[in-house]
Amino acid sequence: MFLYEVIDAVESVKVKYSIVGGYALALHGIIRATMDVDLVLSLSLKDFELVEKAFLKINLKSRIPVRAQDIIKMRKEYIEQRNLIAWSFVDYQNPSRMVDILITEDVANLDVRKISVGGRKIPVASLQDLLVMKLKAGRPQDLVDVENLRKRINEKKKR
Repeated sequence: MFLYEVIDAVESVKVKYSIVGGYALALHGIIRATMDVDLVLSLSLKDFELVEKAFLKINLKSRIPVRAQDIIKMRKEYIEQRNLIAWSFVDYQNPSRMVDILITEDVANLDVRKISVGGRKIPVASLQDLLVMKLKAGRPQDLVDVENLRKRINEKKKR
């Protein structure tokens, strides 16, 4: 499974991370179709370089001609002037294998929960943090996700 491959690659370089986006919703029990794996890392050059190298080992390459040092050095400009919120990786031999590293968030600022799946514990952003991220993004699919997140949060409060 591609998700496990991505997790194994990131964990092999001992970088703290969290799953966010569609896979995070699914891991919290909110079913949503998604292709890419969305991650949040520490906004440090070291962590971005380590993950970049780990992704190369599983045939994932940056979609744009930049390196980790470019992303970290130019992050503010990329976000504010180029509307780049994620550093995307793809396997050009199999384009359904995609990963986005959000450059607008730092894992240190997230409430990360470990969710057990198939005998593994996967770090996933909390429902509340996912809600905040989806509200910020504000795209049509994100607004659908917001409603589903609110329902899930209310279900958990009732238990």
